[in-house]
Amino acid sequence: MMAFPALALITACPRDKQKNTTGWVVSSAVTSTSIDSANLVHHLAYLSSAQMEGRKTATPGNRLAREYIIRVFDSLKLQKLNNSYVQAFPFGSDSGYNVMGYIKGSQYTDSCIVISAHYDHLGVRNGVIYYGADDNASGTAALLAMAGYFTSHPPLHSMLFVAFDAEEQGLIGSRHFVGNSPLPLSSITFNLNMDMVSRNDNNEIYASGTFHYPFLKAYVDSIQAITPVHLAFGHDDAAQGGSQDWTSQSDHFAFHQHQIPYLYFGVEDHADYHQPGDTFDKVDKSFYYRVCRALTAVVALIDRQAVLRQ
Repeated sequence: MMAFPALALITACPRDKQKNTTGWVVSSAVTSTSIDSANLVHHLAYLSSAQMEGRKTATPGNRLAREYIIRVFDSLKLQKLNNSYVQAFPFGSDSGYNVMGYIKGSQYTDSCIVISAHYDHLGVRNGVIYYGADDNASGTAALLAMAGYFTSHPPLHSMLFVAFDAEEQGLIGSRHFVGNSPLPLSSITFNLNMDMVSRNDNNEIYASGTFHYPFLKAYVDSIQAITPVHLAFGHDDAAQGGSQDWTSQSDHFAFHQHQIPYLYFGVEDHADYHQPGDTFDKVDKSFYYRVCRALTAVVALIDRQAVLRQ
C-alpha cells in the first residue's frame, strides 16, 4: 500500500483569516485529513475483485458488495435511518438496495449534505467479468473513506452517505431514493456525487454542475489552490450536446430534478469504460488519493457555510 502526505484543509477559525484569489474569506488555520490511504485502496481492491463478479444489481456479487458497505458503515458507527442501513426498491421481479449511513450535524442539524456514489456495475457478460474498478468501485471506496473522515471530524451539517444501486440500469436507485427519501427533501441542501474518480492521464477530474449552480464554482476554486489535481469545469451544458452533457448521466440527476444543488465529480471516458479491462491494476493510486483528498476538502469547505451561497 502507498503512503501519502496529509492534505491541508481550509477550516473555520475565528482568527487569522485571509482572502484567497476567489474572494472567499477563509482561515489560514489548517487541519489534516485522516483518510487512510491503505483503507481507501483496500476498499477499491475488494469492491473491484473477481469475487464481486461485476456487482450487477440483483446478483450474488452485488449482494457481497452491499454487505461490505454495510460492514464499513457499521464499523464507523454511522446512524441508521428507519432502523436500517438499507433502502430496498423494486427491480423487475427482484429488488435493488441502496445503502445509507447518517451523521447528525453538530450545529446545522436540519440541513443535510448527501454524499453519493453508485456501487453496482455491469456484472458478467458471456462469461467475462466487467470489474468496474473505476466505474464505480472508485466512487464507492471514496465514499467509504469520506465517511471515515467525517466520523473522526464531526461535521456542522448533517451528512448522509448513500451508495446507490441500479445506476447502470437507468438511475433506478437514486430515483427511488429521491421519491421515497428518508429525510425531508427540503432538508437536503447539497449533493456531491462521485462516479469514475480514479483514472486520468492528464491529472484532471471534472467538477460538473456549476453551469446550473454557478455559486458552487467558488468552493471548487478555493480547493484548487491546495490540490495538485486539475479540477476542471464543464460537461453540464445541454448546448454541448449528447454525451458531452453529464447532467443526466449519473445519480446527481435525481437531485437536480428537485432543484437540489449538486457537484458531480468524474473523469472523462477512457478506453476501458464499460469494458472488462476496467480493473484495479490500471487505477492510478496516487492520482486517486489526491482526488479523494480534494473532494473531501470541497465537502469540508461547504460544510463550514451556514447557508450555501446561491
